[in-house]
Amino acid sequence: MAIKNIVLVHGNFVDGSGWQGVYEHLTADGYRVAVVQNPTLSLDGDVAAARQVLDRLDGPAVLVGHSYGGAVITEAGNHPGVAALVYITAFAPDKGESVSSLIANPPPGASVPPILPPVNGLLFLDRDKFAASFAADVPAKLAAFMANSQVPAGLDALNGAVTEPAWRSKPSWYLVATDDRMIPPVAQRAMSERAKSTVTETPGSHAVFVSRPAVVAAVISQAAQGLHG
Repeated sequence: MAIKNIVLVHGNFVDGSGWQGVYEHLTADGYRVAVVQNPTLSLDGDVAAARQVLDRLDGPAVLVGHSYGGAVITEAGNHPGVAALVYITAFAPDKGESVSSLIANPPPGASVPPILPPVNGLLFLDRDKFAASFAADVPAKLAAFMANSQVPAGLDALNGAVTEPAWRSKPSWYLVATDDRMIPPVAQRAMSERAKSTVTETPGSHAVFVSRPAVVAAVISQAAQGLHG
């Protein structure tokens, strides 16, 4: 039997509601799906939030992370209930790496995320640049709503370093969004290659989980099926 439990972890500047389309596709296919509402204030806090959800499951799970959520699942994926990891245009840090260290030296010509200077230890994206950078293929009204309903990201979330990367001991899948202007596709490919992930590529913005939920759900299902295929 394929794995039936799926746990979805969102990234910075958004919340778990962005997974609704993916959730609907997966539940229609018979999966039991839980969405982690991680606070995105610190990596440790978000890992704890994911583990709390994993603790309540009645069987093994595929743990899915988008963007910064990839750092969360890289650490939280060491939970004994996690059978596989899925990275959706996400960071996949190695031991000692953080999101901050991974974005410190962008590839030449790569788009730079429009992160505003921190205020009281919290970060936002520039609202006027949010749609173009984060959600270029999302309908304009929805992209505007996402820009205006941002969840602040804590410096401790971006600076939190992974201590034990779960992708070194567990199988992983990776969806590269080829039009991403937050995490350069070349960086996505490098991280997925290092993790020896099964890779799928699709046109899409950083918000591909919102704009192309069927594609994202298919990759997650591939992971769940592939474990016993």
